[in-house]
Amino acid sequence: MIAHSFRGEVFGPAQRLHGATFLVDATFKRAELDSDNIVVDIGLATQELNKVLAAFNYRNLDEEPQFAGINTSTEWLAKHIADQLAEKISEGALGEGAHGIDAIAVTLHESHVAWASYERALRTAG
Repeated sequence: MIAHSFRGEVFGPAQRLHGATFLVDATFKRAELDSDNIVVDIGLATQELNKVLAAFNYRNLDEEPQFAGINTSTEWLAKHIADQLAEKISEGALGEGAHGIDAIAVTLHESHVAWASYERALRTAG
């Protein structure tokens, strides 16, 4: 749950402060399963996703220094979350097996009819 506003006429009434509630899906992709026959440790992935989301949940993003001057659109937030998860993978927070992940896709659902996704490739450790 966040509050934010946008700059630019394309956003119409959303230029005013408003709230949004998202359901967040993170998808981890790889060409081959690891030696344990998994893509990622779902427990660690859930834990790290929750940490990423905690940084802006129940906040007005317009007041957060890290988002200053950014139109925090659904698409941008999906990219931000994907980038944060990629960093967590790089740091080893999702376990050593996660270094084999090829891509991350993050989808933010605003409702059952409106959502946006962002997908990014990862550099694998080989």
